[in-house]
Amino acid sequence: MSDLQNVLKDLTAAADETDRMVAGLTDEQWALDTPAPGWTVTQQIAHLSFIFRLAGTAASDPAAFRAMTEAAQKDFNAAVNAALNAYPLATPRAVLDRWRTERAACVDALAAVPPERPVPWLVNPLPPAVLACAGIMETFAHGQDVADALGLRREPADWLRHLVGFAVLTRDFGYQSRGLTPPAEPFRFELTAPSGAIWAHGPEDAADRITGPAHDFCLLVTRRRHRDDLDLTATGAAADHWLGIAQAYRGPAGPGRAPGQFAHLDRD
Repeated sequence: MSDLQNVLKDLTAAADETDRMVAGLTDEQWALDTPAPGWTVTQQIAHLSFIFRLAGTAASDPAAFRAMTEAAQKDFNAAVNAALNAYPLATPRAVLDRWRTERAACVDALAAVPPERPVPWLVNPLPPAVLACAGIMETFAHGQDVADALGLRREPADWLRHLVGFAVLTRDFGYQSRGLTPPAEPFRFELTAPSGAIWAHGPEDAADRITGPAHDFCLLVTRRRHRDDLDLTATGAAADHWLGIAQAYRGPAGPGRAPGQFAHLDRD
């Protein structure tokens, strides 16, 4: 199985997990507010539908993708919000059906791209496997918002390895979003998978290191938990600073989450 096929298999697993959380919800639960200010459960799923549609179009029809994202060149958040207005938010069943359709089409479109051929994306073209990893990041992040709104605890899965790799690849996004200069030297990341394996990235002799559970790391880089609530250890001043600004997505960091905000959900 190729790297792309592996990532797409795990992207499907990640999406299926979120699907199971919402498939049986009542209309009242679909309308619940999530920890993301101004976003209900319905809006979270509509956003994922839009992201999958965007990625699927990028893979299958680059010209159509460029037309879709022309408005996003100046204000991506405004373009996303405008796209969400086109989704039938008043009908949760339609939102869910549309997301299922969009994500299946996206996976099929990415699978058809030769692994060596970049796919156009919002800033730079990406290999299809990397774009699929970005999809896992989006699915994990917005799925966490849904889980938190519903009071659910998620079981960490080994598909998180793709999110870990993506976050290492995008280490500098947190600096860029704040107008800071990233450190020149790479970090060493040693993260414990749900299976107990160690996922290691970066030079073994790096002065700055991040260690801890991979699931906590994923919550950190998607800014779904505050660093104070996570069992992550930084060695070196640069690594310690990074734990406070880490994000695996471009653009504004957003307010993040407050220390202790989810203590009622996270305690054993």
